[in-house]
Amino acid sequence: MRILFLSVFCLLLSAGISSAQNEKPAKENSAAKKPETAEKESPFKTLKDRSSYGIGQNLAAQIKFNDQLDLNFELVIEGFSDALRDKEPKMSERQIQDTMLELQQLLRAAAEEKQKMQFAEAIKAGKEFLVKNGKRKGVKTTKSGLQYEVLKKGAGKVSPKPTDQVTTHYHGTLLDGTVFDSSVDRGEPIDFGVGGVIKGWTEALQLMTVGDKYKLFVPSDLAYGARGAGEKIGPHTTLIFEVELIAINGKK
Repeated sequence: MRILFLSVFCLLLSAGISSAQNEKPAKENSAAKKPETAEKESPFKTLKDRSSYGIGQNLAAQIKFNDQLDLNFELVIEGFSDALRDKEPKMSERQIQDTMLELQQLLRAAAEEKQKMQFAEAIKAGKEFLVKNGKRKGVKTTKSGLQYEVLKKGAGKVSPKPTDQVTTHYHGTLLDGTVFDSSVDRGEPIDFGVGGVIKGWTEALQLMTVGDKYKLFVPSDLAYGARGAGEKIGPHTTLIFEVELIAINGKK
């Protein structure tokens, strides 16, 4: 039962942290508009009392932040109090275990549904963008769905193969312009194997010659797909890159 309870609590904690992070800018903006006031002195003088009160506040915050959880707070307090005081519980251990399992399943289902909605929005946004972008003058679409625009033609005559190493400069953004990675901003070009990157890059690089600079519009299935990448690239995200092929360095 303790394992189930900890699993449920972890879900609550995760949701609480996420919600707290989402609300942080609003709180900071609000605080910025108010004059600073002296911090009120804590009525609790000992570490034991401060810790006890602080833990209670944190536990309550995690529960309140989860909008998927519909609880009777009075019974939460009663159950908490009964357990701490070793009073006879009003539910058997088996009943509590079954309830925690049901709650865990409910929370997971709610989290999965929320994730599906976010995925659907990302997929829809990507498809709508690519349909509109593909109609622009200068944009070419390959059989795989990759779109590219030639920004600059170089003097090179040979294109790299999947087994080649290349040196490139690149600048990657989301559809809203958010930069998620950029060798240009770092001021350092990068070397890598043509066959060791996302599918959209592998395909595009084999169309380029040294000196070329392309703008790539990469559908999510040619990028990071359902798994996403890092904090900024969510699942099913369409990506935009400006890529300059600086050199072909031969085989790996």
